[in-house]
Amino acid sequence: MTDLIKRRAGLASVLAASVLLTGCFGDDDDNDSKDKEYYTYEVTVLNATAGQPFSPLALIAHTNQYKAFTVGEAASTDLEYLAEGGSNSQILEGVADDNQVHTTLSGEGAVAPGASQTLTLKVEKQDAKSAYLTVLTMLVNTNDAVVAARGVNLSDLAVNGYHRMNAIAYDAGTEANTETAATIPGPAGGGEGFNATRDDRANLVTAHAGVVTSDDGLSTSALTHLHRWDNPTAVITVKRTR
Repeated sequence: MTDLIKRRAGLASVLAASVLLTGCFGDDDDNDSKDKEYYTYEVTVLNATAGQPFSPLALIAHTNQYKAFTVGEAASTDLEYLAEGGSNSQILEGVADDNQVHTTLSGEGAVAPGASQTLTLKVEKQDAKSAYLTVLTMLVNTNDAVVAARGVNLSDLAVNGYHRMNAIAYDAGTEANTETAATIPGPAGGGEGFNATRDDRANLVTAHAGVVTSDDGLSTSALTHLHRWDNPTAVITVKRTR
């Protein structure tokens, strides 16, 4: 319980303080130099919501055999930690020994509504030729909503080439969407994060239908119209810089 309280407090303190749209492939002028051991990518995530902070980002570079989740199937426990409490450590640590995963990276703190965060991801040159990227984060003023971009192709990017895509929200299906303060870990509720009990109507990952809120008649909801969103919830740009 002490660790859980600390995680909640840490998240609260941090929070207080497209579908592929465009692909542009620059001229590959690095001559494939043998002395370069890494390809480098700038990953920028823009929070496109009005009132839903993002939890710390999780970036996973992997082969096309890895999937963080499959729509219509149950979420892993590692994804449940992220979806319910905004903790990315379980899913990043959980793939550390996965031979289909090249490398991972965690974001620094939350991403506020309307703000963006850019991370620099380095992938070994030999791995980059078969690399895809998954980006994950939680909408923290929800019960178990995850924003995800999955399978972004890194292998086709030349230097200065980029992909820009919209990312939608998914319902992890691990926790009922009651919207009560006790079950919302973000600043709108300050309640519980991860809970091992799965009590949603169907234990399946689906596209998220959105929140109801107290303004729409759910009197027990800790949320208001400010916490609604329309997909997409994020705009993600992946640019190869080296």
